[in-house]
Amino acid sequence: MKRVRVTASGRVQGVFYRATCARLARGRGLAGYVRNLPDGRVEAVFEGPDDAVAEMVAWSRDGPELADVDRLEVADEAPVGDTGFRVSG
Repeated sequence: MKRVRVTASGRVQGVFYRATCARLARGRGLAGYVRNLPDGRVEAVFEGPDDAVAEMVAWSRDGPELADVDRLEVADEAPVGDTGFRVSG
């Protein structure tokens, strides 16, 4: 089990980043959330099997087709036992 927080900068709001992220994370059985931040970045937390988390971190570096990710910050966190994947903000 692994938990990672990613923060994507660039053109990441208004390009279906959150919706695509949630669909892909749910499809991999991950828990966590994705949300817009007031400064224009998108933050996501992925919790679940190591390989599925790694796949979502890799996807986050590019995002959906209309996104232009300039920078991705990645931080490991201790798993908290989240269930389900939420979209907010």
